[in-house]
Amino acid sequence: MTGSLAGRRILVTGGGSGIGRAVVLAYLAAGAIVTVLDRSAEHAAALPGPDDRLQVVAGDATDPAALAAAVDAASGAAGLDHLTCGVGVFDYYASLRELDAAQVEDAALESWRINVLSVFLAVQAAYSELARARGSVTLTLSESAFHPVGGGVLYGSAKWALRGAVDHLSVDLAPEVRVNGVAPGGTTGTRFSGLDALGQHQTADRVPGRDERIAAGTRLAVTPRPEDHAGAYVYLADPVAARVTTGVVINSDGGRRL
Repeated sequence: MTGSLAGRRILVTGGGSGIGRAVVLAYLAAGAIVTVLDRSAEHAAALPGPDDRLQVVAGDATDPAALAAAVDAASGAAGLDHLTCGVGVFDYYASLRELDAAQVEDAALESWRINVLSVFLAVQAAYSELARARGSVTLTLSESAFHPVGGGVLYGSAKWALRGAVDHLSVDLAPEVRVNGVAPGGTTGTRFSGLDALGQHQTADRVPGRDERIAAGTRLAVTPRPEDHAGAYVYLADPVAARVTTGVVINSDGGRRL
């Protein structure tokens, strides 16, 4: 198999749907050997059929045991070349003005656990294998990590935390491991789940008028698709093309920030 990531061993958390799934497919197209950690059997079933370069590990990305199993499955004799963290949960623009104290506490803890703690646990679990391969990490942020758009304070503050994590981890893990991020803007076709603590059981793709609002808010007047972000991930995972790239966040938001 040829490609910019030929033979590279990659672990993707939350790679069963949406942007994560598009990234998995792009990694495979670039020749990588990919392991996906996903807690949804439905999402796992939506990935391509049996392939000697793709395996799925069922488990929760906030569970250290599941992460350890996924790292073990993904790593080869020389270690793990790359980790992509794609797990996330949305807050459907929840306002603190409309919640009581118990809801705020429960929702904030859930948002932080899934959006932020999952990343810290994944990096901790994978570090030794990444260091052996002089590998890299890509975190999934959001336009909400730069502007108060694309979500409420619970979601946005978690993504701001990941923006800081890119900087801090790129220093903490240097020189063995590069750390970067991608900050997608609003994207069509994503089955982004809401906070259980707030009873948000619908997915983002079912919000009426969402695609039109996204396009109207971008300079390119487009609504991004999951695959539109995948190229940024492929570049950052490439140890040759991105050899000196660390501590960087690529904004794939259609010019929303402008």
